Amino acid sequence: MSDDLRPVSADDGDVVPPHDAPEAGNGVTGTPVDPQQLDVNEELAELIPELSPMFHGAAPFLARFLPQSPATHTGLNQNFCDLHAFLKYLHEHSWYGYLHAILGDQSAYVLLYEGRTVTAAAASATGEQALGELLNLYEQGASLSAHPLPPHYAHVLSGIGSRAWKFNLTEDFTGLHARPTGAIFYVRGEIVATMPATLPYEGAFPAPLRPQTLILPRSLAGWAHHHYALTLRGRDALNAITDVHQVFRMQHGTGGLLFLRSLGDKNTPAEYAMRSDVALHDLEPMIQDFLKTGCIKEA
Repeated sequence: MSDDLRPVSADDGDVVPPHDAPEAGNGVTGTPVDPQQLDVNEELAELIPELSPMFHGAAPFLARFLPQSPATHTGLNQNFCDLHAFLKYLHEHSWYGYLHAILGDQSAYVLLYEGRTVTAAAASATGEQALGELLNLYEQGASLSAHPLPPHYAHVLSGIGSRAWKFNLTEDFTGLHARPTGAIFYVRGEIVATMPATLPYEGAFPAPLRPQTLILPRSLAGWAHHHYALTLRGRDALNAITDVHQVFRMQHGTGGLLFLRSLGDKNTPAEYAMRSDVALHDLEPMIQDFLKTGCIKEA
């Protein structure tokens, strides 16, 4: 799909021209309308929920299309809640919803899918940088709230980033179709909700088949972007016939062995987290322990 954000114009090559209108008396007639089918369509339309936007008129695309949802956690701040511990709690519970941090006139929004941070937006950033902005605001004293969403709504919203694409409805399309007249939530080609939130042009935000976890930018998690080399002890930990392996396996399990092997294959922790769908905050304590016990060293 093209990343052209302009409204589709009549001279675009992929626009299908309308059928010619039939001339009077040429024997061509339209398809008869079945009154019963009209009633069925109206009933189906009534069953599709219309969601209310939580943040009316918000500038970031993600914030603009977040639906109203009562907060399950509100007023969280760094004085009594460690944010990384809270994110770990949400991950362990496969939580779906969004976080909103506000400090004065600054806000940041992060969407979670299966307890994983998958997309984010702030005033001047999206993705990883916006996730970093939420953490920065929180450290500066921002108030944080958590708003749950049904899993299919979270999936639809997971594709919202910094750009919209030309809309192409296919039978398996999942994502958001935004228009000057409102937005439509699609799951596998079916409308599951609408919302009176708009863009000044028509565009689509396709959702990935499986949303990927956002990784903190290097400025906030430099350790996650470093390369590490295995020491002799680290290589022994991967050798099933050694005593070091048995002790390591008891302490870190199969997941720890896979992570250590990945480090030995020249992957950074961030790359491993992306490929294995492991939360980055679960890897940091292992990195610290690997360094402390002499299994790895910074390359």
